[in-house]
Amino acid sequence: MEIKRSNIYVGMVVVVGVLLKMTVEVVGQNLPEAGLFSFGDSSYDVGNKRFLTNAFLPQTTWPYGKSTDDPNGRFSDGRIIPDFIAQFLKIPIAVPPALKPDGNFSRGANFAVADASVLGSPPESMSLSQQLSKFRKMGLWNDDYLSKSLFLFYIGTEDYLDFAKKNPSADSSAQQAFVTSVVSKIKQDLGLFYVNGARKFAFQTLAPLGCLPIVRQDYKTGDQCYETLNDLAKQHNEKIGPMLDALAKENPGFQYTIFDFYHSTTRRIIGGLSYRFLNTKNACCGIGSHNAFGCGYPNVHSNLCDYQRSYLFFDGRHNSEKANEAFAHLFFAADPNVVSPMNLRELVVYPPNMNMLESYQTPKSAAVSDSVSMGVAAA
Repeated sequence: MEIKRSNIYVGMVVVVGVLLKMTVEVVGQNLPEAGLFSFGDSSYDVGNKRFLTNAFLPQTTWPYGKSTDDPNGRFSDGRIIPDFIAQFLKIPIAVPPALKPDGNFSRGANFAVADASVLGSPPESMSLSQQLSKFRKMGLWNDDYLSKSLFLFYIGTEDYLDFAKKNPSADSSAQQAFVTSVVSKIKQDLGLFYVNGARKFAFQTLAPLGCLPIVRQDYKTGDQCYETLNDLAKQHNEKIGPMLDALAKENPGFQYTIFDFYHSTTRRIIGGLSYRFLNTKNACCGIGSHNAFGCGYPNVHSNLCDYQRSYLFFDGRHNSEKANEAFAHLFFAADPNVVSPMNLRELVVYPPNMNMLESYQTPKSAAVSDSVSMGVAAA
């Protein structure tokens, strides 16, 4: 009996010691020299698309990059979420696109490509599994470094936009089946990431897709959101937590966190002025009812807003730099109301290869009103 009590006491001391060490590191910003690896679609693309096509790319010309005077392939007026995360991690160099021939990959690489999807991408893009294949072939980082590094993911938008367009009359069972197929493929791919050395997984849930300016414009919903796409995004997001939790239980040392991007965006759409956004329904750059099409195209006489920082969306599908910075701060350091089961700052200092002590809990922010399309203010 005394031996059992002693073992329990020693175990508690070890756990408490680890947690105290983590707390001191977090408060003191004593972050390890971790790498950053990003995967996904155009929201995370830092220029990979340029190396896959000879076609004209509007994101490489003005007014993209307007806030930084650098139209470099990012779908924004400036920096995007992975850029800010790298800054918060104190990475001294810009994490380059993985397809850049002469990139400095000592602190990681960005594999995200515009038009990427989970279930299959067009020839001039790369699906998530193809991004994994590129990561595996590069082989520049040892297992110890990878176990300390963050792996960021934002993908799925293309899958659901395409499904809604091709299946406008799909019933609930067809929608559920499609969502299940997307999430199952993500789980399969993440298992392979784990096999190839990844340990710290950070997921950004999908935005309220039905509220994107281009969706409001294409489906002619006016001030209302297109609820079919919002429902698909919510069904997808609800499966991400249980999926990652299952992977953590199946694979020793698998660590993860989830940023509730859906409801963080929802709150800003509903209560824009509270977040200093004057316009949360239209894009800053483009043409059409919601200014959502054609930004950067030479044959389109796009409108450009006077002050992009007052807009939540820069073009029809992507956020402004100001919004990206706010979302990156939430992802990196917000409380469990927004990020669960830990934020990125906590995840990066969590001891590598150690099993998680917590599991995913739906953030309280998910209880915010989903009646975005009705214009009801958030409480």
